[in-house]
Amino acid sequence: MDAARAAGELMRRHRRAPKRVHAATQHDLKLELDVRCQRLIERRLRAAFPDWGMLGEEGSVSAAAGPRWVVDPIDGTVNFAYGIPHACVSIALEVPAPEPARRPVVGVVYDPFCEELWTALRGQPARLNGRVVRVSERTRLAEAIVSLGAGKRLRAIRHMVEALAGLVHRVRKLRSMGSAALALAYVASGRFDAYAEIGLHWWDIAAGGLLVECAGGRFEVREHPDAGFELLAHNGRLGPRLKRLLPPVPPQT
Repeated sequence: MDAARAAGELMRRHRRAPKRVHAATQHDLKLELDVRCQRLIERRLRAAFPDWGMLGEEGSVSAAAGPRWVVDPIDGTVNFAYGIPHACVSIALEVPAPEPARRPVVGVVYDPFCEELWTALRGQPARLNGRVVRVSERTRLAEAIVSLGAGKRLRAIRHMVEALAGLVHRVRKLRSMGSAALALAYVASGRFDAYAEIGLHWWDIAAGGLLVECAGGRFEVREHPDAGFELLAHNGRLGPRLKRLLPPVPPQT
């Protein structure tokens, strides 16, 4: 938690400062501050746990088959770069497990702009600023708020457009807010009823997925070798209907 708060404070201090772009594509940005935040997190974690590995958006530290941190130093980088205060730090700890191969046991998502800290420990309730949170109890799709991620690749964008067309008249509202980790935290807190996206990286969703599970929801994820992770997170009540309405993952483009 200290590492997440430290990186979040760095984000907050640079909220209105000019942003140095490290790399840019049509649908994504990488900032110099991404690298600085990850290095800060890495220093804090390795000082306490020097033998553990790390998988991060800005590079990885290898380790044997022991525990591994999974870090997204700024999830929602485009929002942050454009001055939109909807971004967060996401940190998970995973341990080796035969099934599934990835098994997060600790998850932290920190929104420094709203000062909201979500924490999860496998087998215990999810918490927001120390208070227990749970997924929503809504059973009617017509009353649901569903978050759809647009992704970065063409096939992911096409998938989102088809999903939007299939859901827009069946749910109360659709949202696409630009941070996978916060979308998952919002599902865990009952703010969103479900969240779907393809083309994600593991560091985008490891901590938030554990939050959803610890809050009583379902975190359903599948990896496509050429398209990243396909994700559907929901409150455990709306999954079957959403699966019927969401389109299949399109062929590679």
